[in-house]
Amino acid sequence: MKTVQHSIRLPAALDTALRVLADRQGKTVYAMLRRCVKTGIDGQANPTVSSSDDRELVAEVASISARLADVERLLDRTLHTACAAYCYARSGAMGGDKTDEVITAETNRAYDRQRAAAGERP
Repeated sequence: MKTVQHSIRLPAALDTALRVLADRQGKTVYAMLRRCVKTGIDGQANPTVSSSDDRELVAEVASISARLADVERLLDRTLHTACAAYCYARSGAMGGDKTDEVITAETNRAYDRQRAAAGERP
């Protein structure tokens, strides 16, 4: 194989990274530079992910995001239901003389307290 000489200038940060990498792998800086250039050209010439793969990944992430939003809504409803159950049970245990409007107000306050305790301000 015939070789051709090139002169390059690297920013100091890349030079440092190259030296650390060469030292870690027990190679000279020049051998590591050659390996990095070869790997970089191969990566540019033969990309591993095609644009159709990118579209599939974006679609999957969007699907996961939609499912996560559904789970968040379900958890929010579950928290509200648990607060309502607590308030109705507490009212029943204390004599049950409260109206639904009063229990609903207590439920909403309990729900707000739990959201605040979880670090989420409504």
